[in-house]
Amino acid sequence: MRLPFRLATLVIVACAALSAARAQQSSEEATTDGGGTPDVLESIFVPALPNAPFSMTLATEWTRLMNNGGNFVSVNARELKRDTAGRIYMERWLLVPKGSDIPSAMTAIQIADPVAAVFYQCIVPQHTCTQHTWSVPDLRRYQPGPTGSRPMQNGRGFFDHEDMGESDVLGLPVHRYRDTTTLNPGTFGNDKPLVTTREFSYSPTLGVNLRSVLDTPQVGRQQFVVTAITTSEPEPRFFFPPDGFRLIDKRGGPPVH
Repeated sequence: MRLPFRLATLVIVACAALSAARAQQSSEEATTDGGGTPDVLESIFVPALPNAPFSMTLATEWTRLMNNGGNFVSVNARELKRDTAGRIYMERWLLVPKGSDIPSAMTAIQIADPVAAVFYQCIVPQHTCTQHTWSVPDLRRYQPGPTGSRPMQNGRGFFDHEDMGESDVLGLPVHRYRDTTTLNPGTFGNDKPLVTTREFSYSPTLGVNLRSVLDTPQVGRQQFVVTAITTSEPEPRFFFPPDGFRLIDKRGGPPVH
């Protein structure tokens, strides 16, 4: 289940090439570059696991190659929380050019409640929260299940999985992995081998990645790093619509998956 945390969809390479990586980290966020055209990028995925509370700050840095050989870098930082019941609070902020004086701004708050089976999509500029029925997923699928290295079907390329061993992020133990997908020329509109790498540091305690780096020729380098984290219980107020927001009830429609 990833759709409640998507504001847009991004196809990076062929679905078969990324299926193993998407099982670990797939939440995607809508962004913009300081008032430019909207873009999307992949972020860490937060499951509704119970008994693993946290509050974290997630820093995003997106580096893209310019035509003159230089790099264009955009950044943001946002808060994510989960309580003992598995309820999730996530902020969405605009990406802004790194080192500029352009301020970022919060665009949305998303709240998922597995106890009440409710999902809230709160649009900050409009001060509205849309309430949906949430089809709570089977949480067993979120255990890490890395697959071995193997050729892709029909000779399209090769998938390489590396177990990089144990480490830590901000004092929390993690297990590090690197996945490399190589698409052969002619497979996906490419006249040379197309190589995508994804490195992630998975926390078994929290069931989330505390560091994720995606590097692909199509979209550049996307880095997500937890810069601050506590494992204490967040305040209950975060898991309800903010004060002053108008509630729009759409629970009679199809459930959000």
